[in-house]
Amino acid sequence: MDGKHMQIGEVAARTELSLRTIRHYEETGLVVPSARSQGGFRLYTEADVARLMVVRRMKPLGFTLDQMRDLLEATDRLDAGTDLDADEREALLERVRSYQQAATEQVEKLRAQLARAEDFAATLGARLEQKAPAARA
Repeated sequence: MDGKHMQIGEVAARTELSLRTIRHYEETGLVVPSARSQGGFRLYTEADVARLMVVRRMKPLGFTLDQMRDLLEATDRLDAGTDLDADEREALLERVRSYQQAATEQVEKLRAQLARAEDFAATLGARLEQKAPAARA
């Protein structure tokens, strides 16, 4: 291998996704291997890994596969370097902005959940300290 392509196992290790999950994302069209080896093994590039990382980051924020596909399509078109007219470019940028806004809102919700969970754990810890018998010297 020339170092430009990685097999699925290396991609799984780098992205912390299972082989099964990567294959599922391939089946759904989110990420398609850039090449196949002579033996038929999937071969991925850094760009493929970057796409998987976008998907990986969107998943815990509650985005659907269709939303992931939509965002990737918009960013692909923006990154393609093809000539986009001003209206088309602005429409694509607006799609990306809407996902950025949704992600920011979800992060805030998760921060609030985390704060409540930390408060709950601290409350339980304090309760246990109050009820625990004093340590004997």
